[in-house]
Amino acid sequence: MLNEYDLSALIVTLKLASISTLILLIIGTPLAWWLANSKWKLKPLVEALIALPLILPPTVLGFYLLISLGPHGVVGGAMQWLGAQPLAFTFAGLVIGSVIYSMPFVVQPLQNAFAAIGTRPMEVAATLRATPMDRFFTVAMPLARTGFVTAAVLGFAHTVGEFGVVLMIGGNIPGETQVLSIAIYDHVEALEYGNAHILAGGLLLASFIMLVVVYSLNRHFSLLQRSDR
Repeated sequence: MLNEYDLSALIVTLKLASISTLILLIIGTPLAWWLANSKWKLKPLVEALIALPLILPPTVLGFYLLISLGPHGVVGGAMQWLGAQPLAFTFAGLVIGSVIYSMPFVVQPLQNAFAAIGTRPMEVAATLRATPMDRFFTVAMPLARTGFVTAAVLGFAHTVGEFGVVLMIGGNIPGETQVLSIAIYDHVEALEYGNAHILAGGLLLASFIMLVVVYSLNRHFSLLQRSDR
């Protein structure tokens, strides 16, 4: 059976994943649009920087974020100078780390979706005197809805499954920074395999369901687009 610490870790995890995914969609949408349409010669550097968490060990990223957000780091030192608490070992610090670590899982699907639209729909909208903002919200975003579904689900699921980054930045404070992945590790370390099975099995099932939803919705939207043609 789940104890109060497991339930608290579940709440923290869902809260962290929800907030991080919302921030990622807000930040990632204009960034992905720019990447899909920009011809800047240094764009590969930006793409490589965004994709870096895909190949960088989580503990490496977590270590440098911990240094930056700590009291002697650039961000943490500035926060302390302003009279605020450094962000290391806080929920806000977890959000920052999660946004950075899950960035490629949101930006890349959106970038691919925007790139697949092509220029013709936007040119047609321009001939109808639609402003760039109107073209983005009424043409580009509806056509890229599969990318938004994929980005939201992958961003949420990836945040739920984080371990190394959140452990380095947030430690293991019950009710504040302890998430499900860390709770599973604690149960295994204490040889409480029953509780570990419940939490791990729940995450496995939830991840599988989210992927089924993504593939089903993408297939549905693809059939709708074909029927519209």
